[in-house]
Amino acid sequence: MTEIKTPTPHEALELLLAGNRRFVAGTPQHPNQDAARRAEVAPAQQPFAVLFGCSDSRLAAEIIFDRGLGDLFVVRTAGQVMGPEVLGSIEYGVDLLGCPLVVVLGHDSCGAIGAACAALEDGMAPAGYVRDVVERVTPSVLAARAAGRIEPEQILAEHIRHTVDLLLDRSRLLADKVTARQTAVVGLRYRLADGGAEIIAARGLDTAIPALP
Repeated sequence: MTEIKTPTPHEALELLLAGNRRFVAGTPQHPNQDAARRAEVAPAQQPFAVLFGCSDSRLAAEIIFDRGLGDLFVVRTAGQVMGPEVLGSIEYGVDLLGCPLVVVLGHDSCGAIGAACAALEDGMAPAGYVRDVVERVTPSVLAARAAGRIEPEQILAEHIRHTVDLLLDRSRLLADKVTARQTAVVGLRYRLADGGAEIIAARGLDTAIPALP
């Protein structure tokens, strides 16, 4: 595979947002999705961003950001909750693959957040391992409510910000790279109805955040 110049964190973010603008407008280019690209990336990968998002079936990263093979290193869990395996996967993308950008992608009508809100209201936690997901989302819901943020979009924004901060708190490797401006961590909120993504939190960007659609 021909080595390409690694983009800056800001350039990587703009690549994502530009693709999202094309998706929203209904003019996707479907880059890097042909047989030539498949052959190019077969020997090795060089993605420009780690995408840590919810497992929701409506949140397919390469589609909503109009990217292709080898562009994104994707990690997904329900409610974008994290454990050691998630942190290890993100660190792999940043440290071993050299990704200059980590994106935390949340979305409206998130079932995990809804379940956490419901559990706090009625005191009934889900069964099985779904309970573990809900328990990891609950601190974000409690923090939002403590700050007087009770609307669903406000709770979602708090969960995205909390996840960004938790990543940097738990991963010394990631925090050091953000401090050195080698990597940025950005939280995006995705709107299911129109397909747009907006910035909720950003850590480690040296320049102004690009204009949003």
